[in-house]
This record gives sequence, structure tokens and C-alpha cells, in this order.
Amino acid sequence: MNQLTCLRIASCVFAAAMFPLALPSPTAHAKQPNIIFIIADDLGWADVEFHGGSVPTPNLNSLLKSGMELQQHYVAPVCSPTRAGFLTGRYWSRFGVTTPTNQLGLPMKTVTVATALRDAGYTTCITGKWHLGSETRWGPNHFGFDHSYGSLAGGVTPWSHFYKKGIHSVTWHRNEELVTETGHVTDLLTDEAVEWIEQQKEDEPFFLYVPFTAVHLPIRESETWIQRVPDSVVGTVPRQYAACILHLDDAVGKIVQAVENNGKRNNTLIVFTSDNGGSTSENNDTKYPDDACPNGRLPGNNLPLRGKKGDLYEGGIRVPTIASWPGKIPPASKSSTPLCIVDWMPTFCTLAGANNDYSNSLKWDGKNIWKVLVGEQDLIPRQLYSAGVHFRSKALRDGDWKLILFQSKGSNQERAELYNIAKDPSEKEDLAAKEPERLGRMRAAIKSASKNDRDSVAIVDN
Repeated sequence: MNQLTCLRIASCVFAAAMFPLALPSPTAHAKQPNIIFIIADDLGWADVEFHGGSVPTPNLNSLLKSGMELQQHYVAPVCSPTRAGFLTGRYWSRFGVTTPTNQLGLPMKTVTVATALRDAGYTTCITGKWHLGSETRWGPNHFGFDHSYGSLAGGVTPWSHFYKKGIHSVTWHRNEELVTETGHVTDLLTDEAVEWIEQQKEDEPFFLYVPFTAVHLPIRESETWIQRVPDSVVGTVPRQYAACILHLDDAVGKIVQAVENNGKRNNTLIVFTSDNGGSTSENNDTKYPDDACPNGRLPGNNLPLRGKKGDLYEGGIRVPTIASWPGKIPPASKSSTPLCIVDWMPTFCTLAGANNDYSNSLKWDGKNIWKVLVGEQDLIPRQLYSAGVHFRSKALRDGDWKLILFQSKGSNQERAELYNIAKDPSEKEDLAAKEPERLGRMRAAIKSASKNDRDSVAIVDN
């Protein structure tokens, strides 16, 4: 407790020097909601029970009953870009981040959602996967988080907590100090989150960001979890994967329960989502140190959506998403409004009463989606732009329509695919040849949007 308090004081001094903003009065705290944002890693559209998944997810089901399912919530096709978009309210392509990165992802003075909320009187915490700079000098404590714990890099081995072999393999940390822990990665992240919630004061709002590593490879669950997997799931890796989903669901339940135990649930907004679509990669990836993980491909399930992690098809970028706040968000409700990961920072800043000038000074691509969450109105139709891996593909969602442009490596040749997502969410019928005028307009829109690519690239000071 003393360590957390000291760190917060030091962080606030740093923030005041770097980002001098007017803070709300202490009396505003009672009106500011606590915010918990949970991101699963590589969880596919149909990996959850409420989308027909093969294993029960009772805690996610319960969260869904208390809130709203966002049925068209878009993210990036891979992990680091989604995290950049969430933290900044801006498209990841602005920072040149289109792939998983161990290098500095955001400029060091970037005002993140954590920075903005902390300056509005919140205590802030991340427990999980950072992956926007895998060195302590680029870690979460430099981007608005009072307390940080987990992997500075990407997904880790489940029991030994190592990232891929190389200079960033040793990555497990607490507040910029590399540490060695025992236990399963999901349990460690959950326990840290629960303990931190329990320490929060009654009159001080908090922001908790929990980017789990589940269900990212390599996976190896304990026999306790494997025994809970239905007999209908067969095969070693599929059963391990199912057990990992069960474990993740249980972790979400424990976090929600901690908020309820603390008497804060009625003033807490909880969002659950995934960073990209499900993966079918080899589980026991030899790039990682050995942790006795079984061989075989992951059975990430994105059906009926087309594609997988890494794709700009719906299966790569449209993910299961829930927003819950008792008494505020209608229970057991659904919204089909197209939304994006970049919308959360503008929304959270509005709810927190953060500086009103942010929307102009930070040049958000996201929108405040609060009226969507409470069921009052949809957003005015807008365009959602996405740059794919290595900028070799780009997509634009415009109303019911979606254009994907593909460019071969080392070539200027470009292939276009056009879909009506409202009528064809599985992207089976390419209408590019049948809609030449629409295709031309959307091509021009992508070209215009892509002019902002790399306009905020981080510069590493060695």
C-alpha cells in the first residue's frame, strides 16, 4: 500500500510537469464513474458462449445480462495497434503502429486515456500486457499509469512468464522493476487487479485497464481447468484452448465481484472486448522459451465472420464486446452501431469531466459513444478507417459498406474488394465490379484518410 501511494505521488508530480491541466474539484469525485476496461488477447467472435462458443462463459453472460452487447465493435487486426488506438483515441496508423512492436509505440509525451483520467482525479492501474515498448523506460508508468504490473512485451509463457527469446524475453514487471513470480499468468493478473481494487478509497474514482494475455499462445492450463471442459471438445490443444477461455471467464467474474465487494459496482462502467480476432497459429511457438505447452494449432473461432487474426476481414477486426453499468446502460440490450476501439478515450474523458479541449488538442479520430451505450441514439453515420499489417492492406467502413484494398509486397499493384456488411456480414460476395461509382468514392476516402498515417511516429532517444 505504501509503495502504491508513493508511486502515485511521484507520478502526479511528473504529470503536472509534463501535462499541466486544470483538475476538477474533489467534490466532483462522487459524480465520476470508476472505469474498468478488460481486453482479452486473440479471443475470437465465436469463442464466447453468447456467440455459440463450445464452452460456457457464465461470467461474461452475466455481464451481458447487466449491460449492452456492441455487435459491431471494431479493433485492429493485431494487438499493439489496438492498444495504441484504445490509449490515444486515434488511429494506430498515425503512430506507424500496424504490427506487434517491442519498440517505442507512442511518443513519450503522448496524453493517453490514463493520463487524462489521472489529471481528472483518478487513480490509474494497468495489470496485464503492455506491448507498446518492451523496455522499462517505455513502460506504462510513463504514460499515465500510477501502478503497472504484467508483461512489458506481448504474450508470455503461461507459467514462467517469458516473452519470445531475445532481448525482451525477460518482461514480467511491477512498476518498472523486473520481477519473478510463481503461478499461472491469468491468476497473477487477476489477483493483482483484485488486490488493487480492494485498496481503492471510497471518495476517489479509479481507472483499471486489464489487458489479459489469454487466449494468446502459448497455452497450458492446469488439470483443474481442463477437467471443466465439456467432453464434446476433443483434442489436446482444443481442450487447452477451451480451458483457457473458462479461466479467462472466471477471471472476469472475480474482477466484477471485487468491485461489488467494494460497494462500487453501481458507479462502475465495465467494458470487455478483445484486441483482434481469433488465431489458428501453432500453439507451441518455438520462438518462446519452452514451457511444456502442447503442440497443435489453436482453434480460434470467428464464424460466421470471414478471416482471422491479422486480416481486415470481419473475423480479424470485429470482436465480442460488452459494456455494463447498472442503472445507466440498459440491461440485456444490443447495439448494431459500428463503433471503434478509438471511441473509448473520448467517451471516458466525457464521463470523467476531463478537460473539454482534449477533442481539439489531441485530434481524436474516435467519438463520444455515450448516447449509444445508454440507448438514446446511434452515431451519425461516419467512416471508420483501418490500416492493416505493414500497411499492405487498408479498409474503410462507410455506412453499410466496406472496402478493403490489398497491395502485394514490393508492388504498386492494388486489389480492391467491396462488401455490403449489413446484407453480407460474412463477406462472401465481392461487389467491387458491380459498384464502380461507390468503389471510386471509397477509394478516394481511403486515400484521404491515409494521409494522416505516420503523422505522430515515436522518435527513440538513445
